[in-house]
Amino acid sequence: MPRIRQADVDEVKARTNIADIVGERVALKSAGVGSLKGLCPFHDEKSPSFHVRQQVGYYHCFGCGESGDVYSFLRAMDHVSFTEAVERLAGRIGYTLHYEDGGPAPETSGRSRLYAANTAAAEFFRSQLLSPDAEAARRFLGERGFDAGAAAHFGVGFAPRGWDGMLKALTAQGFTREELSTAGLVSTGQRGVYDRFRGRLVWPIRDVSGQTIGFGARKLFDDDQGPKYLNTPETPIYKKAQVLYGLDLAKRDIARGDPRRVVVVEGYTDVMACHLAGLTTAVATCGTAFGAEHIKVLRRVMGDDNASGEVVFTFDGDEAGQKAALRAFTEDDRFNAQTFVAVAPDGLDPCDLRLQRGDAAVRGLMDAKQPMFEFAIDRKLAGFDLATVEGRVGALRAAAPIVAEIRDRLLRPGYERVLARRLGMDPTEVHGEVERAARGAQAAAPQPRREASPRVDPATGGPVVAAVTLASLPRSPDVAVERDALMGALQYGHQIDAALLTRALAEPFRTPGLDAVREAVAAAPDRSRAGWVTDAVNSVREPYRSLAGELLMTPFPARDEAGAVASATDLARRLVVRQLEHEKQELLGAVQRVPADSDGGRALRVRLRDIDVERQRFFAES
Repeated sequence: MPRIRQADVDEVKARTNIADIVGERVALKSAGVGSLKGLCPFHDEKSPSFHVRQQVGYYHCFGCGESGDVYSFLRAMDHVSFTEAVERLAGRIGYTLHYEDGGPAPETSGRSRLYAANTAAAEFFRSQLLSPDAEAARRFLGERGFDAGAAAHFGVGFAPRGWDGMLKALTAQGFTREELSTAGLVSTGQRGVYDRFRGRLVWPIRDVSGQTIGFGARKLFDDDQGPKYLNTPETPIYKKAQVLYGLDLAKRDIARGDPRRVVVVEGYTDVMACHLAGLTTAVATCGTAFGAEHIKVLRRVMGDDNASGEVVFTFDGDEAGQKAALRAFTEDDRFNAQTFVAVAPDGLDPCDLRLQRGDAAVRGLMDAKQPMFEFAIDRKLAGFDLATVEGRVGALRAAAPIVAEIRDRLLRPGYERVLARRLGMDPTEVHGEVERAARGAQAAAPQPRREASPRVDPATGGPVVAAVTLASLPRSPDVAVERDALMGALQYGHQIDAALLTRALAEPFRTPGLDAVREAVAAAPDRSRAGWVTDAVNSVREPYRSLAGELLMTPFPARDEAGAVASATDLARRLVVRQLEHEKQELLGAVQRVPADSDGGRALRVRLRDIDVERQRFFAES
């Protein structure tokens, strides 16, 4: 495949705000001058350690060490090639790429083709909703209170009843049968290759950035022998355990909310009903139970590093709905946000509730929400006869493990009192049973295994060398100056006098890890070029690369950018002064060993005077 010209790669990166790209997947908030932070998308965490610096186009996680530029972020998150990442961002900003052979842009393959195929399929289905054959689909929507505007807002479409309507339309656009099969749009059987979705109402399923990655389809005709709902199968871009329908539409209002609230419903029409009724933060799972991966996605969007956020689960009032709520409860402690359950009157789902009682009733679900722990306790108690001693004891033994799972020490006593009131029992008895349940759970928990031998680096065959980090650096004034000067050089080097910075970084540092970073920064050919910082950080040798990322991303201590540049410039001068003082000490020793009236002695004294003059000049400038 022809390579994209480096000038275009640099230009696209320079025109792209990395915070916009990362912000589509991670809720970011200010973390000091020029820095943003949020929950890391590369590992599970409850306190934000993932930092983004827009000015230099770089991200770094202080928890897991992942770092890079906007291209590496897209490659890691969407599993695309470097070329595909550049092409995707170029398309986003309307930039025309040029390739080294001077030819036109090549047809990309892999994941980008799957995204394109799903986008084309979504457009095909939308167009078919207007056809005469889609009368049943339009009637289905109308009977549930959704007009043409609602269908258009959510991209709802119709899959024709024929075997190959979509197949013909997309192959005519240049997609191969292999690509359509990999995208989950067609199936293969005795009839050959045929449309997976036929005679169904279709909802496009989009990732958090708004790209269509799959579909959910509801059957409309009695002669359809398939399941009521049919989803896209697992594909390279569609993982149902990681996808929440409607999140692309809900994410902005989730991030803006006070408190930040997510409403988790059970189906596509429920999401539509909630959004149209004013609950615009509603999402739904896609053919699977709500699980740990969904939580990771939501937490990154919510940025719930404190307990102010809310996650409200709405479930049908039937037994299946209650079981779904209890499954969600088992994952509750993965949230920092408060979790609630809202069950509509008469067990109606949000779609039917809106149809029968209006938008206000749907919004009223939030007023009737019940804390998740209370809901789980009540469900456990429902199976016992609390009028009898035996029933109350059995209920206590069944519900105590739920209270024991509450990790917040301030919440647990309150729920012990809730359980005691429900049972009409002495709070001391309840507390004792909860403590026993907690000890039993702790004893049953699997213990982590210890590694029997050092880990081996597969690349070198030797032992894995621990990465050097800021926390592992020695504590001394010299180290502090070198550390802070490198932070200033990496973050504001393009605004510091080039000659001053070059001189400041010319001499080796006394700390090996910091010296490795200094070498990379000093070797950067053009610190005014966009992207020089990421190239410099990536060129730092291991095990010091993570340290370079931390130096780049750690918030620089200053009130504003002007103050930061001034401070970084002063630190560069301090390095030069330190070099001059070191040279002076060496010269003073040499003077003692050389005759004063010799040429060498006179040259040493001249150099000592020059150093004093130069030192005074730098002190005066600082």
